[in-house]
Amino acid sequence: MRPDREDEFLQYVSSRKQRLHRVAYHLLGDRDRADDAVQDVLTVLYQRWNRMHDVTNLDGYAHTMVVRECLRDRRRWLARVHLWESPPDVPVAATDPDVEERMLLRAALRQLPERQRTVLVLRFLCDLPVLEVAALLGVAEGTVKAHTAKGLDALRRRLDTTTRSLA
Repeated sequence: MRPDREDEFLQYVSSRKQRLHRVAYHLLGDRDRADDAVQDVLTVLYQRWNRMHDVTNLDGYAHTMVVRECLRDRRRWLARVHLWESPPDVPVAATDPDVEERMLLRAALRQLPERQRTVLVLRFLCDLPVLEVAALLGVAEGTVKAHTAKGLDALRRRLDTTTRSLA
């Protein structure tokens, strides 16, 4: 790759990597797996970078690649043997006042069925319209709407139950 194209790639990655990682983390629920998924996507993107000048929506292209890689990873993850009884603790910085709220939301999201969680992350975290989510997941728009409604309802119930038990 020419040095100017490589610099262009590095600038693109440095400005978008955090957002791509955030999407991967919310879809996979694990920082290490999210790191791996984003790294795999960036490796493929680097290999294709000379052809990317023809892509009209590069952010959408990269975003779609991350979502598909996460879906592939989840399928592989389900086939693996897991040797621990419960997931290891992940340290959280206690200086942020919203930490507890975010942790409750993440825990509630992890309890949702995979499809509902994926649809909610794509619709509300990634701010994608129903049509794009449907195309990305290969389902009908009505299916996305149904998963959104059911997922939001289940999320509200879980959060309501959790906040009541904490009070």
